[in-house]
Amino acid sequence: MNFIQTLFASSDQPGSLGSKFRAKRLEKFEELFFGQFTNESKVRILDVGGTDYFWKDSKILDLPQVEIYLLNLHQEHTTHPRITAIVGNATDMREFSNQSFDLVFSNSVIEHLYTFENQQKMAIEVLRLGKKHFIQTPNRFFPIEAHYALPFVQFLPKNLVRFLLTKTKLSRMKKWEKEQANQYLDEIRLLDEKEMRLLFPNSLMFKENVLGMTKSITAHNF
Repeated sequence: MNFIQTLFASSDQPGSLGSKFRAKRLEKFEELFFGQFTNESKVRILDVGGTDYFWKDSKILDLPQVEIYLLNLHQEHTTHPRITAIVGNATDMREFSNQSFDLVFSNSVIEHLYTFENQQKMAIEVLRLGKKHFIQTPNRFFPIEAHYALPFVQFLPKNLVRFLLTKTKLSRMKKWEKEQANQYLDEIRLLDEKEMRLLFPNSLMFKENVLGMTKSITAHNF
């Protein structure tokens, strides 16, 4: 992978812009976390849509009282003894009782739920389950669409975006497979600050800024 491809690769690729932004976001989260939980006897974290990869460089796992549960539609691979993978649905987590987690965390997941109704369902579950929450999503009005690394495509007709993804190499310097492109176009519904405030009405909004523009929005109650 050459330098340009690496730079615009997805955020799970070391050296990519997305990876750098994610690392800075983790720093902010840790700042809030350690101001709240360092003296707790046990801290249970539910990471909705989370990955083992996200936590591997986090100082939070240095705390022996922390337990992290990754909830996904599929069984996620884990390598750390205090990270447990479970299968579940972000819009319906009735297997857990009210306030059963000290923290519900989610990074760039809520925009993948197809409809605003499903996003509302996830928000209701987050607020029900977590004493604290930290829910991040890309900002719909940031010029570069986060999933495709293309300018303003979130405002274009889907058929045109499908053409750009599958017939050109403008997105991350590659042609997307048709099935993957269709899946993303179906599932992604970007949110803006107004909608995040509707979903999480009593939360603070942390705005990740780039060149004076809001790149992502995080609702939290720290």
